[in-house]
Amino acid sequence: EGDDAEPAAEARRPASAGRHHGRIARPGAIVRLVALRVFGLTGGIGTGKSTVARRFRARGLPVLDADELAREVTAPGSEGLAALAQELGPSVLTPAGALDRAAVARLAFADPAVRRRLEAVTHPRIQALRRERLAELERAGEPLACSEIPLLVEVNLTEQLRPLVVVVASEAQQLARAAARDGSSIESVRARIAAQLPLREKAALADHVIDNDGSLADTLARADAVLDAVARACGVDPARYPRP
Repeated sequence: EGDDAEPAAEARRPASAGRHHGRIARPGAIVRLVALRVFGLTGGIGTGKSTVARRFRARGLPVLDADELAREVTAPGSEGLAALAQELGPSVLTPAGALDRAAVARLAFADPAVRRRLEAVTHPRIQALRRERLAELERAGEPLACSEIPLLVEVNLTEQLRPLVVVVASEAQQLARAAARDGSSIESVRARIAAQLPLREKAALADHVIDNDGSLADTLARADAVLDAVARACGVDPARYPRP
């Protein structure tokens, strides 16, 4: 599900985020932009946000991934990476000059002041890139997109990204999944969970909650039902996003 130490805004390449149904305009043709609606997807560490996001993408919905955007603005050679190294010091770089994401995550989760400094560097750059990607989707004629953001509620984007979808799971499932995925200790995963807003508080703010404690088939079925409901609420025919 990505590096939760890098909250932000959205995805990497709209062309790969979903199928674009807009037509390429002929020279001199009038281009009518479709108003793009963007809804939010969030959850907690190890709850299965990425599983739901992959299902949405499989149905042709553009999904903008905050972690991927964060990686792009701190890519090797980028201005964002240089600014981050200047702010936090050379210890956040690998010997090859790339961002050491594990080191940044450890620093950010151990010290709220470091986390705020990290966000002060990355958030404005991620937001600017997010706006670019959304503008591209709108020009392509997409009526609906999803923003997958690990810390969506924590950074106060809840009302901007309605309807809000929250993926939940038991803490036991979160610990097991995140430890297996990242190779982390149970204690470190528990500390990362504690650094985020409790899931129950996120779920209380949600328009739709997807429980990911069951089987994969159950989760995908719930994700399908939620996407259909969100599309209808946003005035988009769910048939635009056929189930695989």
